[in-house]
Amino acid sequence: MTDPDLTTEYLGLTLRNPIVSSASTVNANVDHLLALETAGIGAVVLPSLFEEQIRPKLPQPNLDGYNTGPSDYLELIRSAVAELNVPVIASLNGVSLSGWTSYASIIEDAGADAIELNIYLIAADPEVSSQAIEGRYLRLVEEVRAAVDIPIAVKLGPYFTSPANMGRQLVEAGADGLVLFNRFHQPEVDLETLTVTSDLTLSTKAEMQLVLRWMALLRGRIDASLAATSGVRQADDVVKLILVGADVVMLTSALLRHGADYTATVLDGVRRWFAVNGYSSLAEARGSLSHQGSADPGAFERANYAQGIASYVPHRHAW
Repeated sequence: MTDPDLTTEYLGLTLRNPIVSSASTVNANVDHLLALETAGIGAVVLPSLFEEQIRPKLPQPNLDGYNTGPSDYLELIRSAVAELNVPVIASLNGVSLSGWTSYASIIEDAGADAIELNIYLIAADPEVSSQAIEGRYLRLVEEVRAAVDIPIAVKLGPYFTSPANMGRQLVEAGADGLVLFNRFHQPEVDLETLTVTSDLTLSTKAEMQLVLRWMALLRGRIDASLAATSGVRQADDVVKLILVGADVVMLTSALLRHGADYTATVLDGVRRWFAVNGYSSLAEARGSLSHQGSADPGAFERANYAQGIASYVPHRHAW
């Protein structure tokens, strides 16, 4: 049984395999990044440089474990690029144009192979239309595209009225890739203190279903790299996402739960599945179960809705 070629292209970069460690606190540690590389990771995304760090007058979140400011972040990029042999992708997290283009340029100068724009915009103002919100995304991408030459990926949230149309517009504005989907962390209420608190929870397998659907719907319809993230736990999840069209699959929660060495476990499982099923490369399989490649494209739209409801079997729960 011959090992399949797991090489993939993402944002114009050649990766040795499609498994990417997405942005998280632990990726601020170069030793951890080196452990990921040793375990076989295809590329790494550094933790985000937050707009709150760029604009000190904004309320500061608790950034313990992350970099403490732009200077530290730039040093992290330089160190990671110097130490690693896999692509290093920086991440910017914010909502406004102020400062973004200048820091994108500085990040490029620090040696990052690409930039992921993590646009965390909650549409809370009833006076702001969906067109205005989408326009802010597009202007941000246009401005950053004009400022840098390295590839740009946009990490999308799942709440657009038409994700496919928005994705296409972002690519037309200058994005080289889309990351599906951003997890907007939700607030919690503390009943003892009667305050709103932050409740960071790791992703679950159920969250991957939304990614699976939209990855399948976008494959072949948008001329851009596609990355899948959220809810990916094991090798089978990676395989499914590649079959529906992902160029790369990003892990965060699984690596936080199991550590950097878990990369090798996932990678071995992916390699084994493609070998056993007779594929010589990922290119042969990618998108074969996408909306365009599937024998039953309606399964990714509404056709399976009634079937899914009708087939549900209630289980006894202990409350």
